[in-house]
Amino acid sequence: MKLRSLFLLVIVIFIHDSSPAKAVGTFYSFTLQYDASLLPSANYEMENFIVHWDNNNGSLYIIHKNNPGKKLWQNLAGKGFCGAAQGNAVIEEKAGSFTIRDTKTNVTQTQTIRSINYRSNNIEITGEFLSSQNTTYRLLIAEKSDKQLHIQLQTDDASYNRLYLTHACENNEQFFGFGEQPSNLNHKGKRVPILVQEQGIGRGDAISDNPIINFIVNLPLGVSAGDEYTSYKVVPQYISSLSHSLYLENYEYSEFDFTRNDQVQIELYSDKMDANIIYAENPYQAIEEYTSYCGRMQPLPSWISSGAVIGMQGGTAKLYDVWNTLKNAGTPIAAFWVQDWIGQRTTLVGKQLWWNWELDNDRYPGWNTLHDTLNTENIGLLGYINPFLVDVTREKPNYRRDLYKEATQNNFLVLNDRGQPYQVQNTSFTSGVLDLSDTGCVHWIKDIIKDEMLARGLKGWMADFAEALPFEAELHSGESTYTFHNRYPEVWERINKEAIQESNLKDTVVFFSRAGYTKSPMYATLFWQGDQLVSWGKNDGLKSAVTGLLSGGLSGFTLNHSDIGGYTSVTIPILNIPVLGRSKELLRRWMEMAAFTPVYRTHEGLGPDKNYQVYQDEETAAHFARNAKIYQAWYFYRKQLMQEAADKGYPICRPLFLEYPNDINTFNISSQFMVGSELLVAPVLDQNKTTVSVYLPNGNWVNLWTDQIINSSGQYFTISNVADRAAVFYKQGSSTGLQFKQNLLNEGIN
Repeated sequence: MKLRSLFLLVIVIFIHDSSPAKAVGTFYSFTLQYDASLLPSANYEMENFIVHWDNNNGSLYIIHKNNPGKKLWQNLAGKGFCGAAQGNAVIEEKAGSFTIRDTKTNVTQTQTIRSINYRSNNIEITGEFLSSQNTTYRLLIAEKSDKQLHIQLQTDDASYNRLYLTHACENNEQFFGFGEQPSNLNHKGKRVPILVQEQGIGRGDAISDNPIINFIVNLPLGVSAGDEYTSYKVVPQYISSLSHSLYLENYEYSEFDFTRNDQVQIELYSDKMDANIIYAENPYQAIEEYTSYCGRMQPLPSWISSGAVIGMQGGTAKLYDVWNTLKNAGTPIAAFWVQDWIGQRTTLVGKQLWWNWELDNDRYPGWNTLHDTLNTENIGLLGYINPFLVDVTREKPNYRRDLYKEATQNNFLVLNDRGQPYQVQNTSFTSGVLDLSDTGCVHWIKDIIKDEMLARGLKGWMADFAEALPFEAELHSGESTYTFHNRYPEVWERINKEAIQESNLKDTVVFFSRAGYTKSPMYATLFWQGDQLVSWGKNDGLKSAVTGLLSGGLSGFTLNHSDIGGYTSVTIPILNIPVLGRSKELLRRWMEMAAFTPVYRTHEGLGPDKNYQVYQDEETAAHFARNAKIYQAWYFYRKQLMQEAADKGYPICRPLFLEYPNDINTFNISSQFMVGSELLVAPVLDQNKTTVSVYLPNGNWVNLWTDQIINSSGQYFTISNVADRAAVFYKQGSSTGLQFKQNLLNEGIN
């Protein structure tokens, strides 16, 4: 026992030393200096906004003319609201995760205001940042639209490449957003880093649940366990509980600090900051205004909502077997997603794919017949692609095109500092990274999508990765990786979208993306949440899938979903001893949650033979079919919500505070969610539970399964009768709820 405890202690110490750094910045306070006689108090009126300067207490605040009593932005009276520093960052990549070490010098201590000038409806504030090496600065304020105000901060010395913008907040003000954040819905008290990267394995869960998982992750595999803020989709944007909203246009790395009760500070790794303040009276208005900038996702084609998308691998014969099993269970099927259409390889961690984007005819013989047979049943075939390439000449005997060779001959891969293709480690193999800054590379990979995927009859695919562009790489365009890293997923999604459009297949083909940044919703047709552990964990399991779904929806990722059952199983390498595999119970509970998300899709997982599968036994197949029918039964409402997402940017699955912003009890609830404004869903997220605690906001709620009406004044209720289902409620009198109920009864589901 003592030896085991010592072993686990060593593991924890090792993990602590090996995990990537969290946010690395510090909250800096800046004093404010000005000559009151030269800067009289004044209102600077724009068409829609008013900027007020009060020289009595050194206060600058912004209001909108529609609501003069609401201050949208203000500094803490007498305190500096911007500053700068000189920074030198080293950002190292390891398997798509990044460690940041930043050394700062000449952090400014005082902001002086020399002048406030009003010209042509624009306000210019100038002054100096004082430190051992002073620099002048300029802060421009201008209207971006009738509900957005643009702030640009820049120094006259480009060596000051760390900029800070600070504003006051209410002590009880809460903050949401920042893209898909699997651990936290509410970020008050946190410092949030904005960097697209691998989310990691465990993200803190594995240490307490099973320490050996982190040992396996960090030591033999060389990948990261991650932490609560490592994420595939990050956005420098927030919405507060007071409906205040702010976002950056920048692509450089940034951090948002909410660790102080009375102030918020933004740190940006750049010599120019472009920020926008949004005027909104409620969170819905803030989302609508923000998504007018980031882009709005368009409704999915009807075929993908007709049933389940079955993720599987194993070849043609296995597909027919799985199809037969699920058909016998009565499962409505929209498509088969065969990620191994390009071939499967066995690696140190399990079953992975050959990253050479052509059909493996040996694995899928009779492809055209398979496609045509499925098509007669209105079932589509989906595939897989990512922006990496492997050298197939080393191990794969049956390749037709050597895409790695084509890419290297045309200089389409990003280079290291020696002028050679940069190699990113992925478990036990390495791969080259497509240089998407090169227009020639962009045209080439689009042609591959058209010729090797769309021409094969694929109705869609997983457009994986895009978060791993190394900072030390060299790009063909000459653009700095400090701006292109976070932009890379946007470009990858745009390429996939354009390949579809140029093939005249718009609105019929669906690709789902993992990584994302601000404008990704403008290009992607669908998102999925990446690689959760096959666990119940808060940070990297079933619970995290719900939290990530809700947080991402606040940043424009309106059409999102997760792998049913999770993805990442863990096996001791070489010995092939399973440490974590998907249980039957977890799989069933994930089905029940996923039935209320935009897409109902399975994944066999990293180790298919270590994970319970939806087709594994009759009982599981029947439960899967039941939930596929539940998913199908609210298509009429999902269709409305997808159009609303396209028109206004509202998410399909919503945190309760979005619908009930004045109910402070909803601010930290991420274990249940609204579907639109009419349905409330509380899935069972814990093992061995047959009841669930549900918070019902003020009003009358009807239990979908029992028809019981509960009058709530805003309180928690213990709901039973959920041994095989999520707790679901609708607002009394809701035509949506009544129609959903009737559709279920028509399918024999009660």
